[in-house]
Amino acid sequence: MRSLRYVRSAGFALTTCAALALTSAGPGGSAAATATVDGPTVNVGNGTAHSYVTVNADGTPNATGIRMTAAALDGLTDAPDVQMQGFPLALPQHAPATVFDHLTLDWNPHGHGPAGEYTEPHFDMHFYMIDAAAVGEITPMRIDFVPRASNLPPAGHMPSGYVPDPGPAVLNTAPDMGLHWDDTTAGIHPGFDFEQVLRAGSWDGSYIFLEPMMTRDWMLTKQSVDQPVSQPQVYARSGYYPTTYSVRHDEASNEYVVELGGMTLRQAP
Repeated sequence: MRSLRYVRSAGFALTTCAALALTSAGPGGSAAATATVDGPTVNVGNGTAHSYVTVNADGTPNATGIRMTAAALDGLTDAPDVQMQGFPLALPQHAPATVFDHLTLDWNPHGHGPAGEYTEPHFDMHFYMIDAAAVGEITPMRIDFVPRASNLPPAGHMPSGYVPDPGPAVLNTAPDMGLHWDDTTAGIHPGFDFEQVLRAGSWDGSYIFLEPMMTRDWMLTKQSVDQPVSQPQVYARSGYYPTTYSVRHDEASNEYVVELGGMTLRQAP
């Protein structure tokens, strides 16, 4: 049997497109958003993707997200031995900071577990609150992996209504990611009709990411999503957190836009 591979796409663009551009607020953004700062572009499939941050008139962040050209949905690997192809997305250097440190866009040509849930070819989009080095420490090769994987966040520190994947956390923690949590109101169960969801993640007692996930087939329908983001009762780190999640197809640019918006300043105790 051939072993499954994880492929990390190499290379960012050499320069960051950091110029501010006038923009109108999209789904999930507020009317106060006046400018967009783009992150570096990476090649995805036959197209490209990049991160961005929209900025309010007072200089505070309004939203952050990912733009993918329509061609990025074509030319993706479907090799039987590739489990996931990852595309790191740096946030723009000259944008106001949010709670997020960096993003990743991952293509899963054969889906993934839990069994019977996310088996369709799809994209994962991790919005990480910790840096890439810390994410890289999430590995079963480390001797301290077991106690750290089993260390769940305190009550109230994860988004309200979210629960971890069933079973022992140490078995469910994904290397270079963390333990995934699902929204109990999303009707997720083995065999459910997965099209798009918003997941969350933890590691070593901390809430560390939000994760929009959507199938390629669903994206090709060009449907839109605009919904609130569940909030924790306690914010372990201060920063601007999203309150809205949206997906849309921008007809003018022929791009798919995945956004966490309505950024609101939260303070740690």
